Formats: sequence, structure tokens, C-alpha cells
Amino acid sequence: MTLSADEFPQDPDTFYLNHAAVAPWPRRTLDAVTLFARENVTRGARHYPRWQAVEDTLRHQLCTLINAPSPDDIALLKNTSEGLSVLASGLDWRAGDEIIITDQEFPSNRIPWQALAARGVVLREVDISGPAPEQALADAITPRTRLMSVSSVQYGTGLALNLLQLGQACQDADILFCVDAIQSIGTRVFDLQAIKADVVVADGHKWMLGPEGLALFYCTPALRERLTLHQFGWHMVEDAGNYDRHDWEIAHSARRFECGSPNMLAAHALSASVSLLLEVGLQEVGQQLAARTAWLDKALRESGRGQMISPEAPERRAGIVTWRPDEALEGCFNRLREAGVVCAKRGGGIRLSPHFYTDYPVMDHALTLLLD
Repeated sequence: MTLSADEFPQDPDTFYLNHAAVAPWPRRTLDAVTLFARENVTRGARHYPRWQAVEDTLRHQLCTLINAPSPDDIALLKNTSEGLSVLASGLDWRAGDEIIITDQEFPSNRIPWQALAARGVVLREVDISGPAPEQALADAITPRTRLMSVSSVQYGTGLALNLLQLGQACQDADILFCVDAIQSIGTRVFDLQAIKADVVVADGHKWMLGPEGLALFYCTPALRERLTLHQFGWHMVEDAGNYDRHDWEIAHSARRFECGSPNMLAAHALSASVSLLLEVGLQEVGQQLAARTAWLDKALRESGRGQMISPEAPERRAGIVTWRPDEALEGCFNRLREAGVVCAKRGGGIRLSPHFYTDYPVMDHALTLLLD
């Protein structure tokens, strides 16, 4: 697919390499939000059923994006942290139960598990800096382990884990497998059924090119029935449109995790953004992004300067290249920022994260500042 020339109309003095943090929206997302805002101003909620249809479309799009069995398995929550908290607070923990995570997790996939310490739950953070991170995680499983929760791609180093191997290890040990996929959904094909994931959570504001404040939450139907709810409201009941019923029941679908009014503005935005990814195709997105990360990686490695923090093997990368300069990190980062390069300090270095549409001159501008 050939993108419209104005699909990403970024300012000429902005060199955006920070999709692993917060991504720019496509033009179509601006258009969708503008139309939604205009309708709110001129007609209010006159056509609310049409808004609900957009939300329904979004569930189907996200279902396709992650290969979920059914749109009914998709809940629309506020963010990744909320999704992980729904899982952490909903399971019937017992003192001595163990959870396995990596030692490189973003706080979203650490704090909800740490918070269970008061209930006697033990959190084990596994060192994945060695040559076989999946084996290190699998070897950490004990008879007390009930869940493994990992980021598909580590936010600092950019290390992409082999989820197929981890999912099989969890199935063999009869423990739950949870994936924080915020750094991979939108970078490549993602198949939750192939990796045998029980839970997948991801906010839409990074590689999905959407707004902050709306995340997908998937869990298997069997697990859905086991999770105790701690939030209640009009939207999470089966007969949500009947406001006079007092004998309510919990929704059979994943909507049970959505207690109140939906974020319709964000739903319109994310639906537009995801439509672009689906039109391009995740296979093509993955190939284009891999070529761009390889471009950055090769230039930095061959420069003989600094230290590459991200892995070299293509299968270990998604969209993140993290590199530590020889000079002071703060000074290097400030020079990039002053020259219009939008990136981040993560993992002890400068983190560059292009997307599939990023122009090569944008990356070359950053490389010149880093290496000249």
C-alpha cells in the first residue's frame, strides 16, 4: 500500500523518533477527531448509536490486530496499568504464591505485582541480560508460581522476547501467561493464540498511533470468569441499556471490565489509527520498521563510537534502538532535542524509535548529530 503524501504531515523542524513513548497521529485520526468534535458542537449526542458503532468497529479491529478469538474478548480500558491491575486484583491469591517478571520491566508491569506483597505474594524479577532470557524465565518457575507477566519488548533495551517459547513454558507448567504488548502491537504481526497468552494488554498511544487514555485488554473467556471484579457501574452489566432493572448480572463479554461511560473521543481516534495499520498490513509494517531499525543499528555499530545497548540480532528487535554515547548522556540528549530530534533517555542511553513510515532523512539527521 502507498501512503497518502499527507498521512503524516509533521513539521519540517521536527524529527520524530519517539514512537516507543507517545506517537504522532496520522492525518486520518485528526480528521476523525475533528469530525467527532464538530458533531458534538452542532448535534450533541443526537447520533449516539453511530458512536457506539464506531466503538464496536474498534473492538473488531483490535481483535484482528492481535488475532483474538472474538471481539467479545476485548475490553477497552484506560491504559496498560489499569488492565494489569484488573488481573492483579482479580485473581484469588494465596500467601506464598509467586509471580515471575523480568528485571527490565516498565513500572506498569511491576508495581501492580509488587502491591500484592501485603497478601503474601512473592514477586521474582529474573535477570534477562544473558544469552537465553527465555530459558532464564522458564527456569525460574517453581511449584508456587501462578503467573508469568512479561513485556513483549523491553522499553529500555528494546529486547524482543520469544513469546512462543515463553507461552509454551507457561502452558507446560500450568501457569498463567500475561503479556504487556504495548511495545510490540503495531510493530509486527501479533498472534495471541499462537503464543498461548491468557492476557494481553496494550495502550494505543505508541505503535498503534492512537491517543493516550485508551487501551485494549484481552483475557481468555475461562480466565474472565475467574477474575473478581472491583469496579461496578451501569456499563458492565449484561443488559446495559436497561436502566430500570435492579436484578442486573455481570456482562458475559469482556465489557464486564468497563464499569462506566466509554471514552468515545479516544475510540474514534484509535479506530482511525488502527485502520491505517490494517490497511498497510502488519507484515508490511514489520518489514518497513525492521529496515529502519537496521539502518540506525548498522550506522551506530559501524561508527566505532559509543556502546550499543539494544540487541544486534534482527529477531531480537522491534522498533527500538538504544545507544550510549561516549560523551555525557545529558549533553548528547540536549543537543538532539535542540536540533528538533524527538527521542528519549532510556536504558542508560539514547533511545531512538522510528516507525514504518519514518523518512530516512529524519534518521540521518539524528545520526549526524550523534556521530559528527
